[in-house]
Amino acid sequence: MNVSLSKRALLVASLALLALAGCHSFKKENVQPPTPLAKDFKPSLEVSRVWSSRVGKGAGETGLRLRPYVADGVLYAASNDGVLAAFDANDGKTLWSKKTRTHGWFGWGDKGRKDGFYAGGPFVAGDLLVIGTLDGHVYAVNAKDGSPRWEAALPSEVLATPAIADRLVLVRTGDGRVYGLDADTGERRWVYDQSTVPLLSLRGNGPLLVANGVVFFGSDAGRLVALRLDNGEKLWEQRLASGEGRTDIERLDDADGAILLDGSTLYGAAYHGNLVAVDGPSGRPLWSRPFSTFTSLALGGQAVYGVNDESQVWAFDKSGGSDLWKNPALKYRWLSGPAVQGSYVVVGDLEGYVHWLKADDGALAARERLSKKPIRAQPLVVGDMVYVEDIAGHVGAYRLGAH
Repeated sequence: MNVSLSKRALLVASLALLALAGCHSFKKENVQPPTPLAKDFKPSLEVSRVWSSRVGKGAGETGLRLRPYVADGVLYAASNDGVLAAFDANDGKTLWSKKTRTHGWFGWGDKGRKDGFYAGGPFVAGDLLVIGTLDGHVYAVNAKDGSPRWEAALPSEVLATPAIADRLVLVRTGDGRVYGLDADTGERRWVYDQSTVPLLSLRGNGPLLVANGVVFFGSDAGRLVALRLDNGEKLWEQRLASGEGRTDIERLDDADGAILLDGSTLYGAAYHGNLVAVDGPSGRPLWSRPFSTFTSLALGGQAVYGVNDESQVWAFDKSGGSDLWKNPALKYRWLSGPAVQGSYVVVGDLEGYVHWLKADDGALAARERLSKKPIRAQPLVVGDMVYVEDIAGHVGAYRLGAH
């Protein structure tokens, strides 16, 4: 392996563990202890756990944010130890499960191979499910039963959830490239390889957003990039962070969260950077304000919600970026990205708790505990349910009750 790549991988992994609270030992210097939860907390919202299950051993200590995906009433989830499974999204019943690295699926027989170390995905469109691995494989399977369709080998790890649009599978790899693969065969149709990956970047990549014939993503260099869907040609890019600072860590400005689209306006943010609203067709910035985050944002009503790099939950006016509220009660609890469930914002924390905050003023409204393991993946809201997955593969489905 190339020495410089090994060094970068080590730095990325180290930063993920320390700066992103993948580290759970608070005896280390410069790591802030989590804010204790209030023991006298009285919830104002009733929350019920509808079901819970488990998929393999989850993401483990990889620093990955493996997130489930729901399509047509089915929840799909994967683990870094090679389990890919489908559950009934309403009651949690297992519909099918594949243990890829031990059952010789796709002809695999060696338990030590990285082919089954799932890291990006799953994503489903119609009856096609696609998922990526740490060694750069992309696998397409039948979403109905998990039977294999095709596989493609790429030169770098797939840490972001792929996307499917216009008979293309869009894949982002750890070396900054974006690929358009034929959805029927896995053959390469185009590749975007103009991105520059800094020596230091955060562990993981934000998912690709595809809309109106354009692919949008936040880059490791802190830029929002727009590509043509049909051929991968770059249309424009816009800075989310300045890249300024005296040290490599100070200059680290990775845009690791999802890019959001509301009408024709895009919203994105970066670590050591800004929260930015951009006109989608032109790439023209509409407003920008300082906000450092390494998780995805969420939209609800007239607000943009985010968790900053100290794990304080914020709400901003989406029309101009002004502050609506900030809640510091969960500071240093190393929250997941937020999701909006009805009139509430929901986040997971490092001790397996799920928290609901009122969307209008940020007041804590309820909390439940999925497990004792960290929840790094952004909760997934579908209909009246929110699905939460921790790093050990525990999946819980929650529904809101009476106020």
